[in-house]
Amino acid sequence: MGYRIVSVLVIVALFGSCKNNVAPDTSSDKTAIAAMLDSFNRAAANAEYDRYFNFYTDDAVFIGTDATENWDKKSYMAWAKPYFDKKTTWNFTSIDRHIFFDKTGTLAWFDELLSTQMKICRGSGVVVKVGNDWKVQQYVLSTTIPNSQIDTVVSIKAAIEDELIKKLTSK
Repeated sequence: MGYRIVSVLVIVALFGSCKNNVAPDTSSDKTAIAAMLDSFNRAAANAEYDRYFNFYTDDAVFIGTDATENWDKKSYMAWAKPYFDKKTTWNFTSIDRHIFFDKTGTLAWFDELLSTQMKICRGSGVVVKVGNDWKVQQYVLSTTIPNSQIDTVVSIKAAIEDELIKKLTSK
């Protein structure tokens, strides 16, 4: 009788100590992130400065289309303020979006194609769960260039970026 009890306790202990490696269900978080990104883009389009920047974490980074644009949140806010004040902000609409999660379900990354005044751009970034909200930790905005037009674009930007390359590599 004692052997049976010990056997049952050992089996229960073994099963109880097995780690659950099942990935968290992220479907509702994927919906929440998509809604947050849509609201984030609308806040910019509507020149809602505080609302737009509240979507970022305090230590967020914004990387823009110009090679020199790598800003912490405070610097980005200072750069963007005149555009928001004049109501001359940007209007981006997602036309194709992908969202991925880490194993914990509290960190995600995304990429999306955006319809913009610059035609198609790519937004990508990292979002983190802060309490019950998803916040942008890093955002990267890139212009897209059709492969058939790369040589033309490179010739347009070569002189400017050659100087920047010299400056950055001489540090």
